Amino acid sequence: MSLHQPGHDELNRAAILSNQLSSLYAQATLGLLENSGIVPQQIVAIGCHGQTVRHCPEIERNYTIQLVNAALLAELTQITVVADFRSRDIAAGGQGAPLVPAFHEALFKHSDRHRVIVNIGGIANITSLDPYHPIIGFDCGPGNLLMDAWCLRHTGKIYDNNGKWAITGRIIPALLEALLADYFFLRQPPKSTGRDLFNIQWLEKKLIGAEAPEDVQATLLQLTAISIARSIHEYCPTAEEIYICGGGAHNTLLIKRLIDAIPGKAVALTDQLGVAADWVEAFAFAWLAQQTMLRKTGNLSVVTGAKGDRILGAIYPA
Repeated sequence: MSLHQPGHDELNRAAILSNQLSSLYAQATLGLLENSGIVPQQIVAIGCHGQTVRHCPEIERNYTIQLVNAALLAELTQITVVADFRSRDIAAGGQGAPLVPAFHEALFKHSDRHRVIVNIGGIANITSLDPYHPIIGFDCGPGNLLMDAWCLRHTGKIYDNNGKWAITGRIIPALLEALLADYFFLRQPPKSTGRDLFNIQWLEKKLIGAEAPEDVQATLLQLTAISIARSIHEYCPTAEEIYICGGGAHNTLLIKRLIDAIPGKAVALTDQLGVAADWVEAFAFAWLAQQTMLRKTGNLSVVTGAKGDRILGAIYPA
């Protein structure tokens, strides 16, 4: 978390952490293969996104950083690794995100039903799969990250299980209005975001200091629900089916508030489409790695704003 902001000796710390992460990725991979009775030689490639610590696609900065030592991961597992998926899209003038809409289209698009896939991770993003119109996909605001950060600060818990803390508070209308007034919510797609914008410091600038912590949590939950709902109303008004994935899919209060904000839409988890809500993102980067290995494009320029579709990722052979 500290590497999301400039700090002392950050290049050295980032390199060491990349090695540590890669060792953990290797342990997880080899443990999974052993439990499954599969040997590394049977695996074509690992698609490893790494841990994002900076995402700055704006033209004046034009970069994204994910921590991983892909060469070390390939060495430890003896499996080819595909990593660094976002940089090529940014190099082509795109946002580098979201990349999952291409996978959503490949797996979830229906021939005559307008579906929307909502991923609620740290950041929330939506993919509109209208069978009669071009795909739309973009980051729509903070998903869990502000709620998680505020919960950790005031309760010591890393997340608010099912919104049990948020439901004890009251939504603060003036604060919600101030949060939704941020320019990001007014921007037209393509757009992406991350902790570089939505962080505790951003939130603190909106507070007057007298708010009860549980009321702020209730307001942050409503912010996530409303920002998603507004995006659906504005860009996918004809959508019939809404499918949720990501960690936020387990927050029952958040899902209830989202359902309340989009009446008339059928809402379910992606489990009903054959992929558990917790696994959609992992499936997506495995699919992106496959695209890379097959020398096929992985981004959707209509989503990211790149000059064209590109083959993504860097390959580290076994």
